[in-house]
Amino acid sequence: MKFEEGNCGSGAAATSSSSSAVDSSISFVLLSESEGCMRHILAHTSPRDACRASLISRGVKCFANSDAVWERFLPDDDREIISRALDPVRYSSKKELYFRLCDSPVLLDDGNLSFSLYKQNGKKCFMLGAKALSIAWSATVFWRWRSLPESRFSEVAELVAVCWLEIKGKFKPSMLSSKTTYAAYLVYNIGPLSRGLDFPAKTLVRHVDGTEDADDDVAMTVAYLKPLNTNTHMERIGGVPRKRTDGWMEIELGKFYNDKTDGEIDIRFTEISELYWKSGLIVEGIDIRPINEEQHT
Repeated sequence: MKFEEGNCGSGAAATSSSSSAVDSSISFVLLSESEGCMRHILAHTSPRDACRASLISRGVKCFANSDAVWERFLPDDDREIISRALDPVRYSSKKELYFRLCDSPVLLDDGNLSFSLYKQNGKKCFMLGAKALSIAWSATVFWRWRSLPESRFSEVAELVAVCWLEIKGKFKPSMLSSKTTYAAYLVYNIGPLSRGLDFPAKTLVRHVDGTEDADDDVAMTVAYLKPLNTNTHMERIGGVPRKRTDGWMEIELGKFYNDKTDGEIDIRFTEISELYWKSGLIVEGIDIRPINEEQHT
């Protein structure tokens, strides 16, 4: 079946003046059904495949760019989430909304939580801002809160001096995409006069339902904020920092498979074994996003 070029309407092909009314009706029904079939097929592919399909012809582009297709790539609760945005989210089509949420994280609620979509598959991503985290001693002179133009949040936490470095976050699994493997990352930078940040830290990411031991460290792994050097052994035994496209650094804190709707995701970063003075750490937040099955980025 050939789609008429440049026609995004009913899709009925022009018939000759000699065609009967019956033939015309049959053609209309067949082509209308083919439109629905095309939209159904595209909606069950991926955003990348839909974009590729739009290059085939102008006729296919109409279907590939339709709201019916891109609505399937958006989360079921996208309207509820967008209604919590600090600033209005404007868009003219579902496809535009999809890429708007992929490329520009939206601040929600009190501005200490951001929401975006994972471009490859439309899975939900969230970042907890520093203000939404539990940071030991953050309400004292040992930490200070400041605004940075490169941060998506109004304030970040800057470590002045502590011996006991502990950062915790909590998140509801019901807010995330189901049946999806996620990873949590500490997003940070290090100031020019930092010290004491090259010791290995312990990290933990797990689902809790209230029965776990708060001091349980069985599942804890090792991560480095500022390794003295990076080698294969360090990469194998623990997380090492990576530069993000937004200019910040990140280290992976752990992974989890989200198949729960109750309880919480417990996220921790601690360095309390080496009680030396530490300073210069700038915390933007904790990023929770799906793992790229093709390439972990």
